[in-house]
Amino acid sequence: MTDTIPADADIVVNSGAGLRIGTAPDSWGVWFPDDPQQVPWQRFLDEVVAAGYTWIELGPYGYLPTDPHQLEDELGTRGLKLSAGTVFTGFHKGDDQWQRAWDQALAVAGLASKLGAQHLVVIPDLWRSDATSEVLESRTLTDEQWAKLAAGHDRLGKALLEEFGVAQQFHSHADSHVGTTREVVRFLDETDPRYTNLCLDTGHFAYYGGDNVKLIQERPDRIGYLHLKQVDTSLLFDVLKNDVPFADAVTQGIMIEPPYGVPDLAPIIEAVADIDSDIFAIVEQDMYGCDVDRPFPIAQRTREHIFGCTHFARVR
Repeated sequence: MTDTIPADADIVVNSGAGLRIGTAPDSWGVWFPDDPQQVPWQRFLDEVVAAGYTWIELGPYGYLPTDPHQLEDELGTRGLKLSAGTVFTGFHKGDDQWQRAWDQALAVAGLASKLGAQHLVVIPDLWRSDATSEVLESRTLTDEQWAKLAAGHDRLGKALLEEFGVAQQFHSHADSHVGTTREVVRFLDETDPRYTNLCLDTGHFAYYGGDNVKLIQERPDRIGYLHLKQVDTSLLFDVLKNDVPFADAVTQGIMIEPPYGVPDLAPIIEAVADIDSDIFAIVEQDMYGCDVDRPFPIAQRTREHIFGCTHFARVR
């Protein structure tokens, strides 16, 4: 780790070939649009700047201002830019899920695209609630449900491109139906790369033993976006053995700041930079439920670690 990189650093070795490194509200413990225990959005934006980041995600819709002019002003006065928004889908449940997904897309992609974002991170519904830990449905999908899942995402991705010029980036997730390597590969096999690619979340993929670098090497054309995080292996196997809900694992600290977990971030950043240096790599350390004073120094140290462990990183 290094402590010599200034917050306004923007020059990277390899003539700008590095990935754009950003952060997200999730790294400040934000999971919901409105929660009195979460850091206020103004403080979040101010601390992002102080930590040395330029790119951010929208986070849960309604956390940051939803008026595009207000949001543009708030970001612009701080020198911040928007990389993506996020929506949640449940296409495996049936055709009635389309309207729910599209209503979110109209709001989120509509707002994000007005501020220049070209990506929408799409997270599948969890089989176990991240709010109550209640088991909501079977942990695995039938072949029919897999077909509905794939078709729904391809339809959404096509519509997003045509309506907003925004690319869909699917985010595999702990406690969802697409989490293990086999599930992620099946999802890629059953979807159309023109409309559906991966937001490869390094922590969620490692949560179920996935090898991030191997996936990148085997499916380079399907990597469209990165979320950077690490898993604490000193907790992981207890979490899996005892079937601890993901939300509870988060409060226990399952996602840990680098370099104290897995996977190593440098090889991932470098492998993806070799594919396309325009891909975003957004730090997204799940920290919901944390004290509001905790995220900022972690965000600073994480940025210093990333820029200290690889030359294939840039701020802008």
